[in-house]
Amino acid sequence: MAWFRVCLSEEEQRIVGIERREHPHERTRQKMDVLWLLHHGLTRENTAQIAGASVATVKRYAYAYRDGGLEELRRWNVKGQISDLDAHREMLAESFEKQPVSSVAEAADRIEQLTGIRRGPTQTRQFMKKLGLRWWLMGAIPVPPKKCCRTRSGSAAIS
Repeated sequence: MAWFRVCLSEEEQRIVGIERREHPHERTRQKMDVLWLLHHGLTRENTAQIAGASVATVKRYAYAYRDGGLEELRRWNVKGQISDLDAHREMLAESFEKQPVSSVAEAADRIEQLTGIRRGPTQTRQFMKKLGLRWWLMGAIPVPPKKCCRTRSGSAAIS
């Protein structure tokens, strides 16, 4: 198969420029980044290195664009089920930003209160990760030992 050079029209450049930053799916943003870099004359090897993808993936994206245009690149073939919580994603993210939770159990309870959907700890953790939230590790603040003074009799007395 001959090498295919990506040349975007002005309208496509505008669309790719926006979608490589703002598209809701990370994989589609990566595809648009790859297309953008190829349009600007980078080799497939350099593009793969910059985009964090393999050369085969970059080639697959270029040929998908050649065969079906931007619509083919935007296609997102999801295998598996889509979570019922995705419909409530924005509301839940806003709730967790306003009032953070301190445990997975508390997050699961809040999700159930707001949506009526009950999820276990593992599913709650995965959903929170998809929202971009992280758990902060909290440590105890060390407390200095109590001062102890000796009495004349030699026994220790706590003051």
